[in-house]
Amino acid sequence: MKKYDYEFKKKVVEEYLEGEHGYRYLAKKYQMPTDSLIERWVKAYKALGDDGLKPHKSKRYTFQFKLDMVKSYLESGMSIQEFALSVGMSDPGTIGSWINSYQTGGSNALRPKSERRKPKMPKTKKSGLEKPSDKSNEEYMKELEEENLRLRIENAYLKEMRRLRLEDEARNGRQESSTVSEDCSN
Repeated sequence: MKKYDYEFKKKVVEEYLEGEHGYRYLAKKYQMPTDSLIERWVKAYKALGDDGLKPHKSKRYTFQFKLDMVKSYLESGMSIQEFALSVGMSDPGTIGSWINSYQTGGSNALRPKSERRKPKMPKTKKSGLEKPSDKSNEEYMKELEEENLRLRIENAYLKEMRRLRLEDEARNGRQESSTVSEDCSN
């Protein structure tokens, strides 16, 4: 959805309040996708004055505040916009998102989310070769060399096992193909 600045909203609202034109006419005149935006702006202006038209700043609300707002709305029987304006909020979408979260995930869905970003890669287990502060560089280097040797031996063993398996498969493959060709000739 396109964002409209405060001056534009104020101009459209004042033009509506002068009484010469309706929502639909003004929406067409200013090439707006819907006249409901103008209606919303007018209601916000009437309820909150200029603050109802100004862009709302990101504000953090407590869990308890959100929960109280959702429960109050559900008991009120008002539209979301009417309720938002009655509690001094110009953006009904904020309360609407709280209501959706509450209805799909219960009250815990209104709790603040963790600010920390999730890592893209899972953490891997670290080897036991972390350098403790009480070890000298020589001891640490010796441990690293031993670990390196162990890994080289393991790698060589796995390569040899693969080579033997491939040789075995190649031998078995030749024997099977010669057996098949003997069966076909008989």
